[in-house]
Formats: sequence, C-alpha cells, structure tokens
Amino acid sequence: MREALITEITKAKGRKSLYHFTRVRNLPSIAHFDALLSSFIMNPQLAGKRRSEAKEVYYDDYCITLNAHLRIADSVIDAAITQEHFRACLDRHVFFWPTLKDCQKMMNTYARREPDEGFAVLAFDAYSLLLEHYSAVKLSKYDSGSSPRFPSRCSYKKSPDIFLPLKSFKSVVNNTVPAKASEIREFLIEERVNNVSKYLQFVYVDNSKVLPESWGGLEKPLTDLQI
Repeated sequence: MREALITEITKAKGRKSLYHFTRVRNLPSIAHFDALLSSFIMNPQLAGKRRSEAKEVYYDDYCITLNAHLRIADSVIDAAITQEHFRACLDRHVFFWPTLKDCQKMMNTYARREPDEGFAVLAFDAYSLLLEHYSAVKLSKYDSGSSPRFPSRCSYKKSPDIFLPLKSFKSVVNNTVPAKASEIREFLIEERVNNVSKYLQFVYVDNSKVLPESWGGLEKPLTDLQI
C-alpha cells in the first residue's frame, strides 16, 4: 500500500526529487549530524514564537541559523486556533518542496531580504526518503508558512488540518488537502530526517562555497543554482 502511494506521488518526471532550502552556514551541522532537524528539536523554547528575523541557536555545540517566519495575515488563520498555535505546528516539521522551481521561489524571497547571506538547496531522492519516513510524512496543498498574495480572497484557513498524513492520501478528500500528486505543494516530515546522506542527490550553492568534506562521493559534482 505505502509503495503504491509513493510511486503514484513520485512517478511524474518532475517529481522524482524533494528539495530542502537552508543556509550555506548550516551545511556543516547538517553533515555532522547527518540529519535535518525541526526548529523545535533545536530550540523548543522558541516554539510558537514568531521569529521576525533569522536567529542563531546552539545545538550540541553547533551554531545553527533558523530562518525568520514569514508574516501570515490573521485573516487566513482558522478562528479555532492562534498564530502561535499554528507556528508551533510548523516548527515541529522539516519542510520539502516537490519541485526546484518552488524552492527557488522561497530562496528568492529570503535572498531579497538578506542579500549578503549564502543559501543552499539540498535535493533528495523522493521515493526512498518518503518510504523511509512514511509514518511521519504529511502533505500540503498550500505554501503553509506564508500569506497568500491577496489574503481577503483566500479560499481556505490555515490550521494543522491542512496537513494530510501520507497514509491518508486519496482516502481523505476535501478542499483543503491534496487529492492528486500535482496538488501537493509541500512535504513535511515530523521532528527530524535522519541519514540524509543516504537520500542526498545534489547540493546547490553559489560558486564561492564548497560542499562539506563529509559529503564526498556524490553521484554528480556540485552545481550552481541559478536564481
């Protein structure tokens, strides 16, 4: 059952990989832990609190920079929850984009705000990553961490209900969750992703940066990401 669901989600040519956006300065810690950690894991004291700017935290002696939260209009938050509740939910997940184009849009947003910062995109084999973390994977039809361009015209409300467990794909059908693979805008994995080197395909950084040595042996050389 799980193999069939994941095969359906990843069968399109443009959906063979999942992309994670981070900062170049975070690559050494990712390589050291061989893991992607949710912001809650790294600093539970910040759960639900809005980061209006990037924040440095220390986890097991490594300095890691957490991205700022993008502003979300109150009008698109479900009346049954608060902004803090929703951010706390976001903070417990590691996020992936299904296409490089989607990830580039996110990178552009942060690059405009922080022109002197170096950013990176990690590309992973989608099938094996989803299979290994099957029970922790959720799907979203929307860009959950930002406001729509026109909040007053938003057709849905943000709450944890917009995140569909992978095991429920195609068995739960409503207007707020994806019903087909092409509708999946985000993949979320609860808490952490271990053994990232096992699924890692490529790392894209600007050409002044290098890949951490512990990640040697990639199938293809480091590639510049044009944004």
